[in-house]
Amino acid sequence: MSKGDSISMSVIRRLPRYYRFLSELNDQNVDKISSTKLAQIMNVTASQVRQDLNCFGGFGQQGYGYSVKQLQKEIENILGLNNNYKAILIGAGNFGSAVAKHLDFKRLGFELTACFDKDEAKVGTQLGKLKVQNETELELFCSKHKIDAAFLCIPKLSVENTLNRLYKIGIKNYWNFSHFDISAKYKDTIVENVHLSDNLMTLCYRMNNRK
Repeated sequence: MSKGDSISMSVIRRLPRYYRFLSELNDQNVDKISSTKLAQIMNVTASQVRQDLNCFGGFGQQGYGYSVKQLQKEIENILGLNNNYKAILIGAGNFGSAVAKHLDFKRLGFELTACFDKDEAKVGTQLGKLKVQNETELELFCSKHKIDAAFLCIPKLSVENTLNRLYKIGIKNYWNFSHFDISAKYKDTIVENVHLSDNLMTLCYRMNNRK
């Protein structure tokens, strides 16, 4: 078991928030920050901040706090944002188009190399800097390029066949907007599921139970 395997997902899921807030502080030319101040920004306790960062070795100095730029860089390295993983997007509908056009993938650790759709009306259209390719060309493209991950922006009912093709050519990392349970079918995949409806229902619950 690697060190990364022993770190809880709750800690890992806080890392992007640390990175985002530290990036904002760095843009504001803030040089250093205490665990107490960082905790206030993160809406956690100072003890939680120290515990989280100690999982990766700890980066502060007693009486000084944390160097904003250095801590941002350390978390960038921990997250692997410089790996430039090559990804493809499946689905050029409204949602897939928004994902392709409006996210700064390079800053987030990925290079979006191609987009595929089975709808002939979308094939050949421009999506940001990419031209939508026919999904029939999926295997040929991936045989020529080392693809690390696939972003699935297609309906749940359309996923299984495409997933089987992707898995067969060796793609085991997925950013999944489809609601299809990928990890139940293929146990050795790494999947980040995005359920916007779940998130919205959580907001509804919190509003409904506001004191």
